[in-house]
Amino acid sequence: MSETLFDVNLQQLPEEYLTGDWCVADRVLNRNNPDTPLARATRVSLQPGTLQVQSSELDDSGHWSMERDSLLSRPYLELSLLREETRALITRLRRSTDGQHSQLNLYFQSGMEIQLARPC
Repeated sequence: MSETLFDVNLQQLPEEYLTGDWCVADRVLNRNNPDTPLARATRVSLQPGTLQVQSSELDDSGHWSMERDSLLSRPYLELSLLREETRALITRLRRSTDGQHSQLNLYFQSGMEIQLARPC
């Protein structure tokens, strides 16, 4: 990615910055269960209220919402699929000035970390 990306202040993160189609650029799997839909995903689509997870062997859908913790107002995602429900802390979001390029880092309850990128 040759586009310059800038960090977004997570305490002021609007939900609209998360919507769109994302590719899994990097992943650090947990030891608990590497076979969950999110652990195998290659593409993630976050549309208003709707979550779609795809890989070569699965296509799963559900819903998502962005919430904030009460103490520090850190944003996290509540993700609910047919076979998996989890929560992921948004640890970093970087965007280009025009919003066309982004990187999103998520840290899951299980210990898994995923970096999403767009465009795919």
